[in-house]
Amino acid sequence: MNKIVLWSITAALAGFLFGFDTVVISGADKKLQALWESSDVFHGWVVMSGALWGTVIGAIFAGIPTDKWGRKNTLIAIGILYTASAIGSALSNDPLTFAIFRFLGGIGVGVSTIAAPAYISEISPANSRGKLVGFYQFSLVFGILVAFLSNYLLSGIGENDWRWMVGVEAFPAIIYTLFILTVPKSPRWLLMNGKDEEAGKILKIINPQGDVQEMISEIQKNDVQPESHENIFMKKYRFPLILAFLIAFFNQTSGINAFLYYAPRIFEEAGLGESTALLSSVGIGITNMLFTLLGINLVDRLGRKQLMYIGSIGYIISLSLVACAFFFGWQGMAVPIFLFIFIAAHAIGQGTIIWVFISEIFPNHLRGSGQSFGSSVHWILAAAIPAAVPFLFSTIGAGMVFTFFALMMVLQLLFVKFMMPETKGISLEELSKTLTQKS
Repeated sequence: MNKIVLWSITAALAGFLFGFDTVVISGADKKLQALWESSDVFHGWVVMSGALWGTVIGAIFAGIPTDKWGRKNTLIAIGILYTASAIGSALSNDPLTFAIFRFLGGIGVGVSTIAAPAYISEISPANSRGKLVGFYQFSLVFGILVAFLSNYLLSGIGENDWRWMVGVEAFPAIIYTLFILTVPKSPRWLLMNGKDEEAGKILKIINPQGDVQEMISEIQKNDVQPESHENIFMKKYRFPLILAFLIAFFNQTSGINAFLYYAPRIFEEAGLGESTALLSSVGIGITNMLFTLLGINLVDRLGRKQLMYIGSIGYIISLSLVACAFFFGWQGMAVPIFLFIFIAAHAIGQGTIIWVFISEIFPNHLRGSGQSFGSSVHWILAAAIPAAVPFLFSTIGAGMVFTFFALMMVLQLLFVKFMMPETKGISLEELSKTLTQKS
């Protein structure tokens, strides 16, 4: 089991780079807009969202390398993309070059949301799969915390402090790339490609008491070979497809990425100074990490649905309070406190669940493309919503924006109640059989 934990943590480091890359731009937000004298629309859609558009492309096409080259080889490619993006962004002298290198890092983010959870879910025993895949989310929020802290520490070191903010990511990216070379390939991917002996050795480590041949037979019995030309849009996979779409849709219509990208700006809108806003952002990162740890420890005990109930109710309360704060002009620390509650609700609910859930609901031979679909929905919205935030704040106002997010979370609560199945403690093969029958 120790080896499985180590392999899972290593693969999950892709999440650290995901979190760091996504949020590090928030510290450079206003500096870059002032430096390049960009309009709100250009700054939002090109400079700030360059990485997110790359993430969309990465997510859409990630199923191809993940299934064809394997989970491990794809994870190695991610590290290379992150490294190139960090160095290139730091050395950029104009907004378009900056956006192109951020775009490369975004491709790495999009691919990591498929390859890393797929890899971890396929090496994990059913009774601890939620916790192990949850390492990815923990690494993600730890990356967010480190990015907020890094931005705070690097802010003001010089007129080019933004270069250090975005460039420092190269160091963890190189370390991750070296570490991922040490993990084995996914046993389920190996079986799909006829490498039974190599897969058997890894399955024996995963379940030392189990009969390897029996495990191989069980996986192969419930699987279909890639050459069958099946796809996730076939009628029998309709239910898992709808589930992947809805959980990804609601994840982003909570406003989470819009908030993470513009945390300092939102705090300044609420009346805090620049330094206090950056420091409050560090507090957001700490809250995110602590409640993600709690969620990871509860996901295999309470189950996926129970955590989604807790998160949904927390979302509705906190987002409604944030909207009221902007409508009624509540100043000072009211908005940060409400947003801390929002982050806690996200971390224990959607934050812990989304990548676990999407990695569980598709059969082995379609896991890459199924996750690619769910992740694509997530990232298209994650690109569009933050890109629109500067414009929406300056037109309809922050109060209306947060009201919309609160209403979306009421709909999420209904989704959890009436549609979402519980996947806790069930093998991937059994889940595939059950969810396919419901389609």
